[in-house]
Amino acid sequence: MSIELIQQAICYMEDHIYEDISYTDVAKSVHMSNYQFHRTFSFIAGMTANEYLRKRRLTLAAQELQNTGISVIDAAYKYGWESPESFSKAFSRFHGCSPKQAKLKGATLHLFNPLVIKLILEGGSIMDYRMEHKECQRFLALVRAFPNEIINDDEDHSIPDFWTECSDKNRIEPMKSLRAEGKRDLYGLCSSTKDGETHFQYGIGILIDEHTDQTKLEQFQNEGYSVWETSPADYAVFSCFGPDGECIGETWSKFYKEFLPQTGYTQTEDTDYEVYYEQGTPDLVCELWIPVKKEQQSQIS
Repeated sequence: MSIELIQQAICYMEDHIYEDISYTDVAKSVHMSNYQFHRTFSFIAGMTANEYLRKRRLTLAAQELQNTGISVIDAAYKYGWESPESFSKAFSRFHGCSPKQAKLKGATLHLFNPLVIKLILEGGSIMDYRMEHKECQRFLALVRAFPNEIINDDEDHSIPDFWTECSDKNRIEPMKSLRAEGKRDLYGLCSSTKDGETHFQYGIGILIDEHTDQTKLEQFQNEGYSVWETSPADYAVFSCFGPDGECIGETWSKFYKEFLPQTGYTQTEDTDYEVYYEQGTPDLVCELWIPVKKEQQSQIS
């Protein structure tokens, strides 16, 4: 279960808080890919693992500065900063005072305690979904690599900017024209990743099937488009309704916090994707297709 793995990850971070670790080391400790761990942790905890480490280290550094005779320079290196200057800047942003000021009596400091992940069941909440199976699928897509760190970062607009760029350069409409009218749905494809990778692939594409003019695929590939193939998979499908794209992040959060813990499914490393329908229902932003499998139940003898 994702909740249990995230709690294991937090324990690992606390046990190695003084060591030179990042989210990639934490992901390895719970046997998850960098991308899958980064996404799971950020949606469940509401912050990235690197942000958690930074806040915990700054909390401990402040306590040590106030209660011991440690110097600012020693504290900077002890808690993982490359220089006293970068440490002081991060410290001031977090605490609202400098490390030197923190050593004075009466200084007001922020306290960020270790996280404890708990599953809280609340009544009255309905999460609609359906299960679908898809055999191998092929897509024609514009593909770009993005760093794992952008996932669930409210201040990062890399993927929306990618959509805007492709639209402004008239790269999407020619691709859609390969599809029959009424079937020109767009897909936002997210790649599975291998252990140790720091980037994931995101693609904007169309489905390649009997409704696609496949005689022009080679021409599009020569112009920088890619053919994206998926393996057979079972999907949990969620409809994202709302005035804007924020409903997608909210659905991902509910998927990790509600769907997985309560259904016994786990997410797989296959491609997940958003479907933006040409002829959708009112207020439907997209459908979110997430590959899942049923957890193995332990046998009781």
